[in-house]
Amino acid sequence: MSDMTAEQAVFLLQNVYMGTLKNESRITKKVLESVPAEKGDHRPDPISKSAIELVRHIAAAEPRFVGTVLTGSFNTGPSDLPETVTPAQIAAIYEERFNKDFEALAKATPEQLIKEVDFRGMFKMPAVKFLMMGLHHTIHHRGQLSSYLRCMGAKVPSIYGESYDDAQARKAAQA
Repeated sequence: MSDMTAEQAVFLLQNVYMGTLKNESRITKKVLESVPAEKGDHRPDPISKSAIELVRHIAAAEPRFVGTVLTGSFNTGPSDLPETVTPAQIAAIYEERFNKDFEALAKATPEQLIKEVDFRGMFKMPAVKFLMMGLHHTIHHRGQLSSYLRCMGAKVPSIYGESYDDAQARKAAQA
């Protein structure tokens, strides 16, 4: 059993995780929708995931981590994303799911948050900790995907500060 108390779990969720999750989801959506539909098969190396594979992976995996808190178990089943959708459509699905999950997280009980959950037989931890684990996973793959954008001829959105492309667009709008 975990040493985390219900009060600590609620504090983490409400005062640390919720704001961070909301902010990061906006950034993730921008990166997902920046992938040109016609360049989805771009990959920097034959062993790398393609851009569309990363888009799909990010959009499918993040809700699994959030769902762990809500259901008390880590879902290892196949993705339920439609097969023939564009990156922009996946970004819209991602946003819709995030908003629904965010509302549900805000109502999570202390018991849900501290429930010990098994992660694929490798380790166990309180459900609430899956939120940061999932966020780190998303940020990692979002970084991979954002590094593909310029190579595909796409604009790189602002992530943790103004990007070159957003700065150029701002300057052009001011001129």
